[in-house]
Amino acid sequence: MLRSVTRSRGRLGAAVALLTASLLSAIGVVATTGVSSATPVAPGTTVYQLANGCYALQGADSAFVNRDGSGYRSGGTTVDDAESFRLHAAQLGRFMFYGTDGSMLAHDGAGGVVATPIATPSTDWTVMSSGDTFVLTATTNGRTLVSHDSTLSLAEPGGAPDAASFALIPRTGCADFPEAEVNATGTPSEIGPGGEVTGFIDTHVHMNASEFMGGNLHCGKPFDPQGVTAALVDCPDHQPNGMPALLENVLSFGDPFATHNTAGWPTFPDWPAHDSLTHEQTYYTWVERAWRGGLRIFTNLLVANRVLCELYPTKRNPCDEMETIRIQAKQTREIQDYVDAQYGGPGRGWFRIVSSPAEARQVAADGKLAVTLGIEVSEPFGCTLRNDVPQCTTEDIDRGLDELYDLGVRQMIVTHKFDNALGGTRFDGGITGVAVNIGNYLGTGEFWQSEPCTGVAEDNELPTKVDGAQNLLAVLPPGVTLPVYPAGAQCNSRGLSALGEHTIRGLMERGMIIDIDHMSVKAADATLGILETAQYSGVVSSHSWSDESFYRRIYALGGFVALYAGTLDASDGKHGETGFIDQWREAREMRSENYYFGFGYGADTNGFGPQAAPRSDADANPLQYPYTAFDGTVMDKQRAGDRVFDVNVDGVAQYGMIPDWIADMRIAAGPDGDQIIDDMSRGAEAYLQMWERARK
Repeated sequence: MLRSVTRSRGRLGAAVALLTASLLSAIGVVATTGVSSATPVAPGTTVYQLANGCYALQGADSAFVNRDGSGYRSGGTTVDDAESFRLHAAQLGRFMFYGTDGSMLAHDGAGGVVATPIATPSTDWTVMSSGDTFVLTATTNGRTLVSHDSTLSLAEPGGAPDAASFALIPRTGCADFPEAEVNATGTPSEIGPGGEVTGFIDTHVHMNASEFMGGNLHCGKPFDPQGVTAALVDCPDHQPNGMPALLENVLSFGDPFATHNTAGWPTFPDWPAHDSLTHEQTYYTWVERAWRGGLRIFTNLLVANRVLCELYPTKRNPCDEMETIRIQAKQTREIQDYVDAQYGGPGRGWFRIVSSPAEARQVAADGKLAVTLGIEVSEPFGCTLRNDVPQCTTEDIDRGLDELYDLGVRQMIVTHKFDNALGGTRFDGGITGVAVNIGNYLGTGEFWQSEPCTGVAEDNELPTKVDGAQNLLAVLPPGVTLPVYPAGAQCNSRGLSALGEHTIRGLMERGMIIDIDHMSVKAADATLGILETAQYSGVVSSHSWSDESFYRRIYALGGFVALYAGTLDASDGKHGETGFIDQWREAREMRSENYYFGFGYGADTNGFGPQAAPRSDADANPLQYPYTAFDGTVMDKQRAGDRVFDVNVDGVAQYGMIPDWIADMRIAAGPDGDQIIDDMSRGAEAYLQMWERARK
C-alpha cells in the first residue's frame, strides 16, 4: 500500500515533494486496474452489510479469484481479471457467491473448490470478519477457504492462517441472484390518526406447512438458504407427471389419477394455483408483497396431525404433534433471521415475531409486519382419547401451556379435526369428512358420535354415503365399517370436557387468545359460557369454522371474527353458498357498538383449503393493474421467474395475491366497496384492542 510522503522543508524539499507527488500520481493512474489500486470495503464494514453487494475476492497473496474453465482459481493479477460475485445472504452471516454466468463458488465435499450452477448446501459459506479482511468457511463441513499458488482449496480451521483471509473489493456488473419479485412501490403505512394501527389482519395462516405431517407431504418451502431455486420445487414423489401425487390429486382435483406439470421455478406452469393444496403458497417474498399491500398482523398457526402423518408413507420429521410444533416454531424464527439477513442484519427485516400487543404496536410503528404465533393440532400436549380414556392430565396441560407460552404462542385452537380429551370436534362433510372420520377412529378408537342438535347452532353435515369413499376404507381394520348417521341436523355429542375447561381457564390465566373454530357446537357453547361469566374478550373465530350464530356472542365479549378468505362473490365449495362479501355483511350486523369494529380474514393458506378463485365477472369487470392500495402503495402484477400472476385469471394462487383480492373487494361489494375496505383496514387495530383486553 502507498503511504503518505513526509513533508520536506525548503524549496528543494518542496520541489522533491512535488516531483514525487507527480510520479506517484502517474503511477496511480497506470495502476487503476492493478492490484495496488483495488480498494477493499470500508474498515468496520460488518458481515451483515455485505448482503446483496457486488464484490471481487482478493486473497492474502494479493491474487484475485477468477473463473478458470469449469471452476475458480486465485490467479488474477488485476481487479479486472477478477470474477464479480453477487453475495446472496443464505442466513445471518452466511452467503452464496454468485458469479456473472450464474455459477456459484462451491466445494466438492473434500478439499476442492468448484463452480456449480445448482444452488446446494455446498454453495453456502459462513463469512467472518477478521479486521479489514474476511474468512470464508464452508458451512457444511467447517473447512476454511484458502488461496495459495494460484489455487483455491479448503483447509482445516487454523491450518493455513496466512492464506485464509480475503479482501472484498466493491465492484459493478454483478448478475442478480434469482428471486421472486414483490412488484409493490411505496412505504407501508405505520400508525394512523389517534395512534391506530391501520391495515389488514390474517388470523389463520400456515407458513410452516413444509414441516408438518412428517415434512415430505408438502411441496416447497417458505424460504431456503440456497434461495428460490431450491425453495420452490415440487415433491420428489410427484415425479414425473404428478400422477404419483395421490393426496394432491384427491384433495385438489378429486381424482386419484390426475396429473400436473411438476416444474416449479422459474416457469410454474401448474402451481402455485388457488386450488392446488399441497404446493407452497407462502414463499417469503409473497408474504412480503402482502405486507407491502396492507397486511399488518400475520397470525401464523403451527399445525400438526399425528394420525395423518403416520399414514403418509415417507417422512423426515417425527409425527408427535408437540415435537412438530417445536420444529415449526424454530423454522419461523429462521424465517425472521433470513429476512433480517436480506436487509442487512439482526432486527432490520420487515418480518417480526411478537408476543404481546405492545410489541405488535411497536412493530407497526416501525412500518413492519407483526407475526403472531398460534397452534392448530388435534392432540395438544398428547391429549388424545383412546377408547374414551383421556391420555393426559391437568399437569400435562399446565406444562404444555407453559411451553407454548415460552415458544411465543398466543392463540390456540383447542380441538381440530378429531375429538380429543379436551372436547368434541366440528364435523367435516363430504369425502373429506369420511377421511377425517376414519382418522378419528384410528386416533381415538371411535368414530364420531352424534345426537340431534338442540339449538340454533349446528355442526357441519355429517358424511354419509359418498362416491369415491371406498378406497379410503382400506386403512380400517378388517370388519370395521363406517357408521350410518340419522338424517337431519346432527351435532357432535361430545362437548367440552373437564380437561377442556381446565385448558380454557389456563389460557385465560396467561392472557392467551382462545380460537373456537373446529370446536363442536356443544364445546363452543360451553367455552363461550365460561368466557361470558369471566367477561373475557380474548376469543376469536379465525376462519369460518364455527357456527355463524356464535359471532354475536363473540362480538358481545369484545372478541374478533375473521372469515375464511374464499371467493368474493360465490361459493368456494367448502363454507356454504355465499361468498366473502355476503358473509361480511351478515357478520357486520352482529357487531357490538361497545367495541371498536374492524374485520379480518383467515386465509388458511397451506392448510388443505382452496384459496379464492377469480371473481365470476372478472373478465367483464377486472381489477385494473397497477392499482393503488388503501395506504397509497402502488401494486403491479407480481412476477416470479417467468410467471406473472393476475388475480383476474389466477385468483389467489399464492399469498402475494392477498392485497389484489382485498382490492377486488371494492369492485365485488358494489355500493359497499368503500365500507368493506374501511372495515378491513381497521382489522389489525380491532384485533390488538381485543388482545389488550385479554391481557388485563
